[in-house]
Amino acid sequence: MTRLRDFAMVAVLCAFPGFAAEDVATAVEGTVKKIDSGAKTVVIATKDGTEHTIHYVGRTTVHGSEAVEKGGKETLHGLKEGSEVVVHYSAKGTVKTADEIDRVGEGGLKVTEGTAKAIDRGAKTIVVKTADGTEETFRLTDRAARTVGKDVAAGTEKAGKVTVYYTEDAGHKIAHFFKGTS
Repeated sequence: MTRLRDFAMVAVLCAFPGFAAEDVATAVEGTVKKIDSGAKTVVIATKDGTEHTIHYVGRTTVHGSEAVEKGGKETLHGLKEGSEVVVHYSAKGTVKTADEIDRVGEGGLKVTEGTAKAIDRGAKTIVVKTADGTEETFRLTDRAARTVGKDVAAGTEKAGKVTVYYTEDAGHKIAHFFKGTS
């Protein structure tokens, strides 16, 4: 009986570090401060001055950038220092790994602001009423649909204000990321 109890205790203690090491997905918005192709990291500076060092790997996708530039150590799939981006990453412990990098602005994702009128996870859509009164429907990427009920929807419950980052494809607006604003 003592052996069984000891075994159970060891099993429980070994399980807790596994929970701490689980991947946690999130996003950060800011400006590319530095790209280190040797270390395969990108440093993102947010508006509040916080710097996030994020690793990129072969599976990291980049949206809204030009074709891959050759020869430049300070480029990442067309991104350069000074590019405005939203980086979707997974954190395992203290290591952040980019899953997707969305370039914002000229040549990248477009931005619109308004009031969220309806969010439909099943249909993967969000309807936003813009300042001029127009209602725009955006299709959500799988990533955006997964995060719709988390921090974004929580921020829209009170004010309903959102910022949507999107592309256009075959006449449809595709929301890659959106956040609640005040």
